[in-house]
Amino acid sequence: MHQKDVNVGFKAHYFKELAELESENFWFCSRNKVILWALHKYSSKLKSFLEIGCGTGFVISAISKQFPEARLLGSEYFEEGLLYARQRLPSAKFTQMDARCIPYESELDAIGAFDVLEHIEEDELVLQQICKALKPGGVVLLTVPQHRWLWSVVDDYACHVRRYGANDLHEKVCRAGFEIVRSTSFVSTLLPAMYLSRLLKHSKKDVSIDAMAELRIHPILNKIFEWFLDFELVLIRMGFSLPVGGSRLLVARKPMTKKDL
Repeated sequence: MHQKDVNVGFKAHYFKELAELESENFWFCSRNKVILWALHKYSSKLKSFLEIGCGTGFVISAISKQFPEARLLGSEYFEEGLLYARQRLPSAKFTQMDARCIPYESELDAIGAFDVLEHIEEDELVLQQICKALKPGGVVLLTVPQHRWLWSVVDDYACHVRRYGANDLHEKVCRAGFEIVRSTSFVSTLLPAMYLSRLLKHSKKDVSIDAMAELRIHPILNKIFEWFLDFELVLIRMGFSLPVGGSRLLVARKPMTKKDL
């Protein structure tokens, strides 16, 4: 984001509450399980990893436990998030960075952007920068919010630019130079409840909507939701690609040229 839109892509005051909620919230925990599975599956010999938009460091700290020998880099546009990330994982290197200008070239084994692209107008530029930064054969892992018909005031308040359709995301990733390895929805079993929640919020037209309200869930309901998403992960691990869901996981690889072989 340019200086003039510093407050457009995200609200920096979210970081404090995110740091408090993430470790117990079903969605963040389940998303981590999906991400870790994908890394083991598609980049099992991971030696270097960059997370774009690392926020409070919740994802990259989980990756550090699974890949303790890997060189881990975290980047965030907002310094407020990095304060929490550095406390959470002192061993990683964290830098303030604009994802539209990634200062690496053919250097990294894997790059992750988890619920980041939807905040950035120039998402295709970011994908091109990711491709440039990866080694030939390196992988990008993306998670994004899905389905335009799920758009609600929550997306507005969370500073989303878009919710993705699968075809739209696939086309942008391929135009950036990648070959898609795996693409599947998740948060599929909870889609009816999610749609109803968004519909009710939309009907209220409440300008004082709290984007964090969906993360504050009764512990029993939180555990039930996590069980549902654990079941989805079983299906994904078995090779099923879920057609609809609140989010989408995409894994793509930077092709190797003849000189790389």
